[in-house]
Amino acid sequence: MNKDLTQGDPRKVLWAFCLPMFGSIVFQQLYNIADSLVAGKFIGENALAAVGNSYHITLIFIAFAFGCNIGCSVIVSRLFGARDYRTMKSCVYTALIASGILCSVLMLCGLASCGELLRLMKTQPEVMADSALYLDIYIWGLPFLFFYNIATGIFSALGDSRTPFLFLALSSTANILMDILFVKGFSMGVAGVAWATFLCQGVSCVLSLALVLKRLRDIRTEGKIPVFSWELLGKIAVVAVPSILQQSFISVGNMLIQGRINSFGVSVAAGYSAAVKLNNLVITSFTTIGNGISNFAAQNLGAGQPGRIRDGFRAGRKLVWCLCVPFCIAYMALGRYLLLLFLDSGSGTALLTGRQFLWILAPFYFVVSVKLVADGILRGASAMRQFMAATFTDLILRVVLSFLLSGWTGSALGIWCSWPVGWTVATGMSLFFYRRICRRLRDQDAETSPACFS
Repeated sequence: MNKDLTQGDPRKVLWAFCLPMFGSIVFQQLYNIADSLVAGKFIGENALAAVGNSYHITLIFIAFAFGCNIGCSVIVSRLFGARDYRTMKSCVYTALIASGILCSVLMLCGLASCGELLRLMKTQPEVMADSALYLDIYIWGLPFLFFYNIATGIFSALGDSRTPFLFLALSSTANILMDILFVKGFSMGVAGVAWATFLCQGVSCVLSLALVLKRLRDIRTEGKIPVFSWELLGKIAVVAVPSILQQSFISVGNMLIQGRINSFGVSVAAGYSAAVKLNNLVITSFTTIGNGISNFAAQNLGAGQPGRIRDGFRAGRKLVWCLCVPFCIAYMALGRYLLLLFLDSGSGTALLTGRQFLWILAPFYFVVSVKLVADGILRGASAMRQFMAATFTDLILRVVLSFLLSGWTGSALGIWCSWPVGWTVATGMSLFFYRRICRRLRDQDAETSPACFS
């Protein structure tokens, strides 16, 4: 059901909207977690390392899909908030066409260059074949990834976070079962893991896209709807391109870091692969809530109610901090047992690596979560230069310090210590930019927008 985010108590509206989004991303992450879990438990440590190496390259493709998602979602949110339904429909069709073309180009590039990227990451010879096989199958499923992301972005723009949650709950559960069936039952190895993801994403994509188009038909509009608009594509690109660049550079940075991690051996790479999946579950959850805040901000700006943004930020901050508490406790106290979901051995280098990673990063979830909430406001207000400045600062600090600190310590421990530094500095920048945006909105609409300091 479509929901207007410009009416009602901002705190209640945002919590009701974002909680299903959090549930959705938990199930979305189960795709990757299930792949690593099945690979590590039923195939072996080399298979876990292979999926982990491939994962950083898949993040590049996910970056493009996510950029299309957020670009379409923010613009559709504004048009929905402004009740301009005719232009909103044209925006959706434009995003679908443009995303299809972009996806085709990426498939060609991916099939031609993934082997070189794996070698650039210093992938160990014993896992190279499995990594390449996983990626080849994954790339053929990119159309499902792209169109599914567009569909979920539209649902969010219309204020509906419940429908994507239901789709992901069903498809992620099916993915776990199919992973086990293909790997354990049919002995398909790493290929079974990839094919399970391919099939489940495909079904989710087709069903969600069909429902989105039905929702659009149910919204009555006058006259013929243009199926493509260069003007709307430009507006989408203003938000989408910086988001794509941000996510892509983060992926490239993570690949460089992965190369450094690989230099410490397969066991360290396997431990990191297990721990980073747990970490990404948290970060992606915060990012998704930030996306919900982007929709909230965009709808209210479109409706001419910028004063509600302050309350949205405060509600989002409380929400992510409520999530930080159980994640931090679980990773600090129960990290060993969570890592054993992916690893066969209860001792050794891989397990120690994963535990060190989680111990160092978990306390700083309270810091980075605030950045991602502030980033949601910046995207919703189309303040993309400020958003990119904070994000790239975090990335550059983490990459540079990863090499410097691991060189000084002679171990991967130095790499893990780079994360908190990057997160802390970037959070300060995002908060500074958020407050500037709020002051600008207050000045533009002094009668309806209270000061947005927090």
